[in-house]
Amino acid sequence: MDILTLVDSPIFKWAIIPILICLARIIDVTIGTLRIIFVSKGMKFTAPVLGFFEVIIWLLAIGQIMHNLSNVVNYIAYGLGFAMGNFVGIYIDEKLSIGFILLRVITRKSAKDLKEYFKNSGYRFTILDADSDDGPVNIIFVPLRRKDVKNITNNVKKYNPKAFYTLEDVRTVGGEIAYFPSVKISRRYRYKIFPRSKKK
Repeated sequence: MDILTLVDSPIFKWAIIPILICLARIIDVTIGTLRIIFVSKGMKFTAPVLGFFEVIIWLLAIGQIMHNLSNVVNYIAYGLGFAMGNFVGIYIDEKLSIGFILLRVITRKSAKDLKEYFKNSGYRFTILDADSDDGPVNIIFVPLRRKDVKNITNNVKKYNPKAFYTLEDVRTVGGEIAYFPSVKISRRYRYKIFPRSKKK
């Protein structure tokens, strides 16, 4: 079977084209989802590159739709690809765990155990005394890398099961790198970031 015969065949029209449209939509929506996430994190160089490939792939998909307007299967494939692309994009973002999170913990009992846990784990934190409609509470603020969130929240539940906590995306982080114990600094740059005190 030559290429022209394959292109004119029903299987190409009703199966191959819809599959290609679906795959193209999955790829371009996945890229688009990641682009939006990267824009929200201020990644001004990565986002435009993703946007370029996103629109090229979208044009290829919509071009096939416009050439086959009578094929209902193409519309279904287009919608399915869009839905799957959102799912895949969010899934990849979760796996990449790029960026930072601010953990806010509100606890009615003494935050001593959590304080000791954060201190022993190497995390910087801030504790405030506050009042609620239920009485005095402690509020703990902890900046985290996204990849550490699951482990930290599990330990919050362990040390204080009734604690209320929220997570907020942080666009930029400034200050000491020591706020994040998982950061490894190469020997080459260690003394540039944390210079030794000069001996007298």
